Amino acid sequence: MKNVALHNLGCKVNAYEMDVMQQMLQEKGYIIVPFDQRADIYIINTCTVTNIADRKSRQMLHRAKHKNPDAIVVAVGCYVQTGKEDITADGSIDLAIGNNKKKDLVPILEEFLEAKEKNREVDKTLNDTSVIDINQTAEYEEMTLEQTAEHTRAYIKIQDGCNQFCSYCVIPYARGRVRSRQAEDIIGEVEGLVKAGYREIVLTGIHISSYGIDFEEKQSHYTGESKLIDLVERIHEIEGLDRIRLGSLEPRVVTAETAGRLANLSKVCPHFHLSLQSGADETLKRMNRHYTSGEYYQCVEELRKVYQNPAITTDVIVGFPGETEEEYQQTKAYLEKLNLYEMHIFKFSKREGTRAAEMKDQVPDAIKTERSNELLEMEKRQSMEFRKTYIKTKVEVLFEEAKEIQGKTYQIGHTAQYIKVAKETTEDLCNELCCGEIQGFLTDDILLMK
Repeated sequence: MKNVALHNLGCKVNAYEMDVMQQMLQEKGYIIVPFDQRADIYIINTCTVTNIADRKSRQMLHRAKHKNPDAIVVAVGCYVQTGKEDITADGSIDLAIGNNKKKDLVPILEEFLEAKEKNREVDKTLNDTSVIDINQTAEYEEMTLEQTAEHTRAYIKIQDGCNQFCSYCVIPYARGRVRSRQAEDIIGEVEGLVKAGYREIVLTGIHISSYGIDFEEKQSHYTGESKLIDLVERIHEIEGLDRIRLGSLEPRVVTAETAGRLANLSKVCPHFHLSLQSGADETLKRMNRHYTSGEYYQCVEELRKVYQNPAITTDVIVGFPGETEEEYQQTKAYLEKLNLYEMHIFKFSKREGTRAAEMKDQVPDAIKTERSNELLEMEKRQSMEFRKTYIKTKVEVLFEEAKEIQGKTYQIGHTAQYIKVAKETTEDLCNELCCGEIQGFLTDDILLMK
């Protein structure tokens, strides 16, 4: 049987899909080898969210062909959807498989291999059958994960696609419109993973706040009403599951009612990622975000009303086209006021094919770097202040791995708030939930538990 090497680029959805693809290959008898080894087949699950992601995808495809010029190099996913001309012209790529066809990876691959063995003429898309027009499908690509490389936490994909069309984002064109997975299939997958020993699941997708809007014929885009909380309440009933963590949320999904319903579910981790991007309303308008800074602040307050010290994280883009010094200062002051657990700071990067790439008043790189550095310093300070609030308090930690730090052996895990914690012991605590008191900092980003 042939050796297959896999490499994943991009988001948690891609990682989930890669885990399922590996599972399918192993079930068919393919031998999985590390990507840095010589293989008969290389499969790269690509990303296209930025121009840099496109470049990294191409680099990995070229690296694979360089390792073994006789190997079959397969490009899968988002870069395939948005870069068809580049894929066709790239001599390093033998086979291209688009989104919504990953579930058919094995039969597509075997059809291609059979054609090659019989010297039949076949192109990179099997005559346009392995790449579909992703914007014209309403089908959710059903895949089921039975195991993952992690031992304690499993990511569960509940939906695909996005209808938001933010002006800087190409993902709706790579992933298509919102397509939600049936609740029964999600619950069945979670139950299987719990039986396999996983204690925590993370609900993920391209825009999980839109979960279920496609079940309603009249509702074509996210309006602030979500079936996500209904799904979470059903998953909460699964026996043996200890933690439910939510992926990135649209701020508008956090109404007073939803926050209250979440707070009534003890398995839901008080750790919420609410993507912001800017604290200046004029910038948010140019980004085509569908809320104001005031509405976002109210969402944060709703969570803080029902949870004691919840961990709230966000994304911020600096240097978006037209971002004046005044708008940047508004964002900076707003972020000081929000005082979140973590912020992921990104310098705006043009993505060809988006409206933002063609906007006037592009911000010079030097200014973007200066603004980014200032916000990164703020993020570091606020994150440390948040962690300090847990010193001398009792926490529950789900341990994940052993690690040696400064010559001592520690078990490392996370609290429900996703704060990293260490306990000095040689005992194997992997996948164990343990309670203890936080003594202080072991490192800048790890708390020490006794």
